[in-house]
Amino acid sequence: MNVAIVTVGDEVLAGETTNTNASWLADEISRRGARVRRILTMPDDRTAIADRVRAWTDAYDAVIVTGGLGGTHDDVTADAIADAFDRELAVREEVHEAVLETVAAYRDANPDLVEAHELDIDVTAWASLPEGARYVPNDDGLCPGFVLENVYAMPGVPSEVRAVFGRVADEFAGDEVARTLYTPQPEGSMVGALDGARDRFAVAIGSYPDTEGHNRLTVRGDDPDAVDEAFEWLAERVETVEE
Repeated sequence: MNVAIVTVGDEVLAGETTNTNASWLADEISRRGARVRRILTMPDDRTAIADRVRAWTDAYDAVIVTGGLGGTHDDVTADAIADAFDRELAVREEVHEAVLETVAAYRDANPDLVEAHELDIDVTAWASLPEGARYVPNDDGLCPGFVLENVYAMPGVPSEVRAVFGRVADEFAGDEVARTLYTPQPEGSMVGALDGARDRFAVAIGSYPDTEGHNRLTVRGDDPDAVDEAFEWLAERVETVEE
């Protein structure tokens, strides 16, 4: 299963917000056996988002879009995804009720804050999803998630990404497996071993430095036997250490 991740937000591109959502999602998806093929950060630009979603929905098994959902002026992601599939936005009754319940719970839990600052929420905007989308409840916030064909839309707040993804995580199961070994050898000393493993086995091999000064070698593939064989072959040809 090949997945692409799109993170939406001018604040991410400006460096004001760290893109933890993409790294967290990539790790969750990889651990389930699927593979993330692309990660892209985009501005709050409705047309640009629609164009990217339209292109990637055919190129990948699933596209996850985080950020830009809600009822504020710069929340254009739902509109963009609707545009990509030539759909309109429509208020969903179950989403409308969920938003009302969340707002009421917030008012009850924060009476002083609500009294001091006028809470003006356009419930209709928050409860509008593209026609035909599957509603994914957000147990950690106001903004609903949704799935339209193979596009998964999630809010940008990290805790809410986790809550929404948890509801659909089982849909990202794949066949890929991975094994990792650690070595003190510099990459330049392992060129022959790495090239030899790639030539012999139908696997992907990556070499990455870590914070402890060791190189991390990761073997990935859809065939567990091939991954095991390549891993053992490499372990016999490079110096290994415990993590």
